[in-house]
Amino acid sequence: MQGKGLITLVAVILGLICLNELLPTWYAGKIERQATAISGDNPVKYQEEMARLSKDTLNLGFTKLYYSRAKEREMKLGLDLKGGINVLLEINQRDLVNDLTQYSTNPILLEALERTEKAQKTASGTYIDNFFKEFDAVNKEKGTNLKLADPELFGNTNLTEIKFNTSDEEVRNIIRRKINASEGAAYEVIRTRIDKMGVTQPNVQRVPGTGRISVEMPGSKDIDRVKKMLATSAKLQFWEVQTVQEVIPYLEQLSTIVPLKADSIGVAKNANLMNMLQLNSLRSSGVGNIKLSDTAAINKILNSKIAKDLRPANIKYTHFMWGYKPESTDPNNLVLYAIRGNINQKAPVDGAVESARVNYDELGRVVVDMQMDSKGSKEWKAMTAKNVNKSVAVTLDNVVYTAPNVVNEIPNGMTQISGNFSQEEAQDLVNVLGAGKLPASAKIVQADVVGPSLGQQSIDAGMLSFLIAFLVIVAYIIFYYGGAGVYAVIAMVINLFYIFGIMDSVDATLTLPGIAGIVLSMAMAVDTNVIIYERTKEELFAGKNILEAYKDGFKHALSAIIDGHSTTILTAIVLYIFGTGPIKGFAVTLVIGILMTFFTSVLLSRVMIFSRLNKGKGLSVWTPLTKNLFRNVWIDFIGKRKYAYMISAFLTVASIISIYVNGFKYGIDFTGGRNYVVKFDKPIDADKTEKDLIKMFATEDGKLSAVEAKTFGTGNQLKISTDYLINDESLKADQTIEQKLYDGLKSNLPAGLTLQQFKAADESHAGIISSTKVGPTVADDIQRGGMFAVIAALAGIFLYILIRFTKWQFSLGAVVGLAHDAIIILGVYSLLHKYMPFNMEINQDFIAAILTVLGYSINDTVIVFDRIREYLREKKSLTLAGLFDDSISSTLGRTFNTSFTTILVILAIFIFGGENLRGFMFALLLGIAFGTYSSIFVSSAIAYDFLKGKGKESEEKLHGRTSVDVEVIDKRTKK
Repeated sequence: MQGKGLITLVAVILGLICLNELLPTWYAGKIERQATAISGDNPVKYQEEMARLSKDTLNLGFTKLYYSRAKEREMKLGLDLKGGINVLLEINQRDLVNDLTQYSTNPILLEALERTEKAQKTASGTYIDNFFKEFDAVNKEKGTNLKLADPELFGNTNLTEIKFNTSDEEVRNIIRRKINASEGAAYEVIRTRIDKMGVTQPNVQRVPGTGRISVEMPGSKDIDRVKKMLATSAKLQFWEVQTVQEVIPYLEQLSTIVPLKADSIGVAKNANLMNMLQLNSLRSSGVGNIKLSDTAAINKILNSKIAKDLRPANIKYTHFMWGYKPESTDPNNLVLYAIRGNINQKAPVDGAVESARVNYDELGRVVVDMQMDSKGSKEWKAMTAKNVNKSVAVTLDNVVYTAPNVVNEIPNGMTQISGNFSQEEAQDLVNVLGAGKLPASAKIVQADVVGPSLGQQSIDAGMLSFLIAFLVIVAYIIFYYGGAGVYAVIAMVINLFYIFGIMDSVDATLTLPGIAGIVLSMAMAVDTNVIIYERTKEELFAGKNILEAYKDGFKHALSAIIDGHSTTILTAIVLYIFGTGPIKGFAVTLVIGILMTFFTSVLLSRVMIFSRLNKGKGLSVWTPLTKNLFRNVWIDFIGKRKYAYMISAFLTVASIISIYVNGFKYGIDFTGGRNYVVKFDKPIDADKTEKDLIKMFATEDGKLSAVEAKTFGTGNQLKISTDYLINDESLKADQTIEQKLYDGLKSNLPAGLTLQQFKAADESHAGIISSTKVGPTVADDIQRGGMFAVIAALAGIFLYILIRFTKWQFSLGAVVGLAHDAIIILGVYSLLHKYMPFNMEINQDFIAAILTVLGYSINDTVIVFDRIREYLREKKSLTLAGLFDDSISSTLGRTFNTSFTTILVILAIFIFGGENLRGFMFALLLGIAFGTYSSIFVSSAIAYDFLKGKGKESEEKLHGRTSVDVEVIDKRTKK
C-alpha cells in the first residue's frame, strides 16, 4: 500500500506528542486522588498531604513529572465541569472617545455620542464605526461642516499625530488604532489582576471588534470578589465635596415634587425624600444617611429627568455618589455624597498610582497607603492647598471610599484610603491599583457562575454518558461487521486518544458540550467505517476476492467521506465564528474529532486492515445475522415522493402555525436577564415558589417583573429566571437580586442558612449552584449572531454542494431539505416547550443544535447524492427515476446504520448526560430523525423533479428494480 510507512510514522509521532501532553493531567490527578484517599473529608489534612506528595517526582526516562509543573500543564476543564465564573467585560468606549477629545463639550460631539449609545442597542457594527456614522449624520443635519481634526474634537494635545489639515479618513484610522490599543491595554490590566488573584488556569481573551474581554476562571468560588476585581477601573479620582447646606434647598424642593410625579419617576406615591435622607442621623460630610432598602428609590429620584431639570446653577454638574459600604457602627445605612462636578465632568485630580500597600491607622483599622505619580502629586498638592478645612472625596469607579477633612497641604503625593476595609478587601484594592488602571470604565454584561457541586455532577453525568455511548457503539459495530468492526473499534480508541491529546496540546478547554462533541465525533467515526464497509460488501457481492473488495471499498467510499466530513467541518467553523463560550468549545472539539476520524478511520485503519490481508489472512465484513440485511431491498422512492411531499407540507405548515400561535420560550441569552439554579434539601413546589417570587420582585411602583420557576432535573432543584433590573448590569444589582431571592426562598431553605452560604451551595448545604446573567446588548448580539450563523451555514452548504456536484438542482434539494428539518424542529419546540419536563428554550445551545443537525443531515444527503452522481456516469440505460431509486436503495444499509448508531449515542447523552444537555440533545434527536427522512424524501425528490425538467426521458430506458437485473443479463448476452 502506498504511503504505509508515512502514515505509520505520523501515527507514532502523533501518539508520542499526545502521550507527552496527557501525562501531566494523569499525574496531577494521581497525586490529588492519593491526597484525598489519605485525608478523607478533612481539608487541613488534605493540604498537608498535598504539600508532602507534591515533593515527589516521577522519572519516566524521557520526561520527569512533578506536581506543580504538571498542574500548570494539565488539561483545562471548563467551569461547567469544574465550577467557577465566566464573565464578559465591556470596556466603555464612550469613555475612550471622551478621553481622546479631552472631554470636549462640543454640542455636535455630545449629540453624536448620545445617538451612538441608542444605536448600539440594535446596530451590528463596532462602537467607533457607529460613532463616526452618527457624527457625520449630525454634522450634515446641523450644517456645521465640522472636521474631526478640529481642536474641539480630536485635534488636541492628546493626539499629536493629528494636524489641522489631517483628513477625516486619516483621523478615523488614527482613532481606530488608539481605541484598539486602549482595548489591548485593558486586556493586559485584566490579565495582570487575575494573575495577582492566584487563579489556576484562567482563560482571558479579547472579543475582536466589540470592546469586550472574555474571562473564564474555573474553580473560583468568591464570585462577588471576582466581579469586583474585574470591573473596577482603578481610576482613582479626588473631588471636592459639597456640604449639606449647599444642597438642602434643592432636595427640599425636589421632595415636594416627588409625590406628584411618582409614576413617571417610578417610585411609590408615598415616597418621602427628606425622610429617606435621615439627616438627623448624618455623622459625616455626606448629604444623606439612607437605609439600604431605600437606595434604589433614591437613585430613581435623583437620576430622573424631573430632578435634573430642577437643579439650580450651584449643583448643575453635581455627582451624587454612594459610600463604598456601610460603616461597622451603622450596618443598615449607606452615606450619600454630593460631589462638586464641572462642565466636562473631569476630576480635579485623576492621578495614576505608583505604589500601594496595606497598612493600619492609629486606631488599628485597615487602610491603604499609596504614592501618586508626578502629575497626580502636583494636582493633589494644589487641591489640598485649596481645600484646607474642607472635605475631599477619594473615589474609585464613582464610589466614595473616604471623604476626610483636609488639615494641611499635602506636597509629596502621599495619601491614605480608609473605608471600613477587611484585610482581604484592602489587599484586593492594592492588587487592583498595582495592576494599573483601565483606560475606561468596565461593566460585566454577561456572567455565568457554576458552583463546584454542579460542576462535579456535570463531570459524573458527562463521563457516564460518554462510557455508555462508547459501549453501545462498540457492541453494535462488532455485532454488525464482525472482524472488520474490531478494527473500527481500535481506530476509534486511537481516535479518542488523539482528540484528547491534541485538545491538550492546543490549550483547548474541555466543556460539557465539548464532551458531547467528542461523543458525536465517535458517531462520525462509525459513519466513516459504515460507508467503507458497506461499499466493501457490495464489491464482495459482485464476486471480487476479499483483497480487491477492500481496495475498491476504500476507493469508492473516499469521495462520499470527504464530502460528508467537509460539510460537517463547514458547519463547525460557522459555529466557532458565531458562537460564544461553550459553543466554541463544542465546535473546536468537533473539528478536531472529524480530522482525527479521517486520519484514523480512513488512513490508519486502511494500513491495519491491509497489513492483515497482505499476509493472506481473511477479515469478515459481516456476521451471519447481518450478511444479507438490506441486500435485496429496493423501494420506489421517487414514485412515492408525492405522498412524502404531502406529509412534509403538513408538518411544515403545522410547525409554522404553531410558531405563530404559541411562539417560543426564549432563553435569557436571547432576551437578557438572570437565571439561577437553586438546590434545596427537600422537594419543592415550583408553581407556589414562582408566585411567591413574583411578589418579591415587584418594583417600587408596584409593577411586577417577569419571574419563572421550573423544576430542573431532580425535584429538589429549581431553575429561576427573571428580568428584574434587566438594564442594571452593576454588581450592586446582582447583590440586590440575590438578597431578594434569598428572602423569597428562605421559608424553604434549611434553618440558619446564611446569605453567603446560599450564594455558593456545595454538597453540604442548599443554595445557588449556578447562575447566568446576560445584558440586553449582549442578548441582541447573540440573536443576530445566531441568525447569521444559520444563514451562513445554509449558504456555505449550498455553495459546497454546487461546486462538488456541478448541478444547482442538488444544492437546491439539499438546502430545502435542511430548511425543512429546521422548521419542523422549531415547530416541535414551539408546540412542546410548555409541557416537556426539561428545558426547551431557544438559546445559544439550541442554535448550536440546529447547526449540528444541518451538518449531520447534509452528511446523509451527500452520501445519497454521491451515489446518484456515480450512477449518472455508469448506468446510462436507466431512467432518471430508476437511477434515483437505485441510488437511494443501495445506500439504505449505510443510512440505517449511521442514523441508528447516532440516535443510540444521542439517547445515551439525553438520558444520562445531565439536565444541562437534555434540550440540546432533544433537538439533535429530532434532527437526526427528520434529517434521515428529508435526505431521501425531500432533498433527493426535489433534486429529481428539477433535474427531470431538463429533458424528456427516452422510452427505451429502463426503470424499476428489474432494470439492474436486465442490465446484467444484457452484458452477459453480449459476452
